Amino acid sequence: MLTKRIIPCLDIKNGRTVKGVNFIDLRDAGDPVELAAAYAEKGADELVFLDISATEEKRRTLAKLVLNVAEQLNIPFTVGGGISSVEDVDILLKNGADKVSINSSAVKNPDLINQLSEKFGSQCVVVAIDAKNIDGKWTVHLVGGKVPTELDLFEWAKEVESRGAGEILFTSMDHDGTKNGFANEALARLSEELNIPIIASGGAGNIQHFEDTFKEGKADAALAASVFHFKEIEISDLKNSLKNSGIPVRI
Repeated sequence: MLTKRIIPCLDIKNGRTVKGVNFIDLRDAGDPVELAAAYAEKGADELVFLDISATEEKRRTLAKLVLNVAEQLNIPFTVGGGISSVEDVDILLKNGADKVSINSSAVKNPDLINQLSEKFGSQCVVVAIDAKNIDGKWTVHLVGGKVPTELDLFEWAKEVESRGAGEILFTSMDHDGTKNGFANEALARLSEELNIPIIASGGAGNIQHFEDTFKEGKADAALAASVFHFKEIEISDLKNSLKNSGIPVRI
C-alpha cells in the first residue's frame, strides 16, 4: 500500500509566509526559507509553496525565492501562483521546483494542462481546485477564492484528470483555516471518481483530523499550514500517531 503523505504548505505574500482563515485575515508566519529547511528536517514528505499574490511581473523574483527554498530541501517541492505558460513552468523547474500547481490559469485555459503534461510529464502537474459548498453544490472559485465560477468541483476534476494532470490539490474554502476538519465527504467522492492522487487541504486542526481524512476522505495526502507553522502539531508526533492507527506513513 502506498504511504500517505504529510505536506506543509507555505502561502507566500511579498516574500513572507502568511496564513489566514477562509482565505482572508492574513497574518505573518515566518521566513519561507527557514520554514522549508525545518520541515525537511522534521520529516515532511513534500512541501508546497504558493505565491498567493503572484503576478506576471513577479515571476522572476519568485524564481529566486524558489531557488533559495529548493537549496534547503531533499523532498519533492511543488510551486504555484501566477503560472500561466510553459515558459513560467520551465523557469520554476530550472530553479529547483519538482512540480507546479496551477489553478485559475487552468480554468481560463484548460489546454494549459495538456501542454504542461505533454512537455514536462503528468507527474509534474498538480491542479489546485478551490471550491465552496453553495446550496449543496461544490462550486469552483478562482483568484484565491475571490471569484466564483459556474464549474462543478467533480466535473472539473474529471476534466483535469482527462487532460493529463498528475494530482489534484482540493481546498475546501468552507473549511480553510477553521481547524474543524477536512471536507471528507467531498474528498471521498473525488477519490472514488478519479484515478489520480487527491491532496486534502483546508481544515486541519488536530491529529484526529488527519486520521479521518485518510480513512473517511480516502485522501492520498494531507496538506496543512498554520498547525505546522505555529507548532500546534509536530510532524513526528502526527506520523507516529497515524502509524499506530494503521495508516501507512514514511517515518
